[in-house]
Amino acid sequence: MPHSTNKELIFAIMVGTAGISLLVLWYQKVRKSRTAMSLPKFFSLNSTFDSTTLQDKTHNGQGTSAVFQKRQLQILEKLNELLKNMEELKEEIRFLKETIPKLEEYIQDELDGKITVHRISPQHRARKRRVTAVQSSATSNSSEEAESEGGYITANTDTEEQSFPVHTALNTHTEELKLDILLQKADHLRMTESGKMESFELLCDHKEKFRDEIEFVWRFARAYGDMFELSANTQDKKHYANIGKTIGEKAITRAPMNGHCHLWYAVLCGYVSQFEGLQNKINYGHRFKEHLDIAIQLLPEEPFLYYLNGRYCYTVSKLSWIEKKMAATLFGKVPSSTVQEALCNFLKAEEIHPGYSLLNYMYLAKCYVDLEENQNAWKFCNLALLLPTVTKEDKEAQTEVKAIIKSLKRVLDFEGDNI
Repeated sequence: MPHSTNKELIFAIMVGTAGISLLVLWYQKVRKSRTAMSLPKFFSLNSTFDSTTLQDKTHNGQGTSAVFQKRQLQILEKLNELLKNMEELKEEIRFLKETIPKLEEYIQDELDGKITVHRISPQHRARKRRVTAVQSSATSNSSEEAESEGGYITANTDTEEQSFPVHTALNTHTEELKLDILLQKADHLRMTESGKMESFELLCDHKEKFRDEIEFVWRFARAYGDMFELSANTQDKKHYANIGKTIGEKAITRAPMNGHCHLWYAVLCGYVSQFEGLQNKINYGHRFKEHLDIAIQLLPEEPFLYYLNGRYCYTVSKLSWIEKKMAATLFGKVPSSTVQEALCNFLKAEEIHPGYSLLNYMYLAKCYVDLEENQNAWKFCNLALLLPTVTKEDKEAQTEVKAIIKSLKRVLDFEGDNI
């Protein structure tokens, strides 16, 4: 329906309502005063009444007319406010319809270094300020930070426009590195939590030069995953997860036989799923498993893949009935796995790389607790405590391991008393 028609319809309804009210009051007045009065005068929207008629009214009639005028003005003011709000809402909807479908195009332009003007959300501006404050040696924001902050459109995106340079290196004195040296340095930096941000910035500084190199692209997607892990703000996490997933999609399209591309695309799908409803969460879970299986085929000696597969199996084994039913509706089959399957994957990661991670030991302990193999659970809890805590996830895992040990002590003491 055209907007003008909407206005006319609403206006007609409001005028009709006012007219009915006036008619009722007129009838009551006629019964009281027995005074004849012309009905059409009550339906007039003019701000004044016929002066001759008003002079013949009683004081009570003058008061009633003043109330009618006041009510009419209030109705018109409310109507005007309603129409104004409808216009604003219509504009917001139009803007969202235009921008959201262009997300993929925005990200492609980011990767190609073409974006110069973006719409940027308040949360992303706040993130840029924090990064600048942390990096005291920085003289300007990285181009990827600036571009991706504007390129990612969320439901909370405002209508401000802000221009950013096509490429501004975070560290203006960063030396230009050859690809192999750059990749080695980026891999080495991310071995520590503080180094992950530096690795991300290093890749941002060189994206113009190496954007077509697949070994660079999948590492760039991985770096967005690292930033997801480092971020505490929910909007920042959504931002990094969505940008990284889109870059990951480009990577698997360009190099479908590269296992690392599938690995990090799967990981980023998992991150994105954390902010979705049940249906999309299951959809991303299906996508996660699909690309994880491909990555295992292409990288059979990568322990991280078996750890992730173990996590998937363990999560599926704990799915509720409604979650399984929803998955069956979407994909025609119920995802199924067991704690035993999860255990096999965690053991495989440990076999390939003994002492692989504190998290892997924690999940081994949890699997053995579920299988009621308490001695094995105790063994892996103690192995977990021998490993250093490097990341925030390591610290959280260590806390959970200590809770498992406390629970096992009670069980083992009870079993010892009954022997």
